[in-house]
Amino acid sequence: MPNDTRELPAANDGLSRFLGGSPLAVAFRLVLLSILVGVVLAAIGFDPWNIIQSIRLLFQRLWDLGFDAINWLWRYFLLGAVIVVPIWLVTRLITPRGR
Repeated sequence: MPNDTRELPAANDGLSRFLGGSPLAVAFRLVLLSILVGVVLAAIGFDPWNIIQSIRLLFQRLWDLGFDAINWLWRYFLLGAVIVVPIWLVTRLITPRGR
């Protein structure tokens, strides 16, 4: 069975190699990825017309949320530790230690 490889023109080969695929396919992937990233950035409050203010506001919200998250995490840790640590200690004392 003969090898059915087709060679692209030299100009298109260099461009395809640089882009990582055919120009139309790369453009389509970039458009889809840009829309997806835009949706995610809009969900966290970014505004494309005032990007510097949006970044500053994002860091301010993360800073404010960070301390609330630490308080929230600490409360759940203590609540779970009241149950988990005694059970762990009892199982360590009861289970025989083999060689």
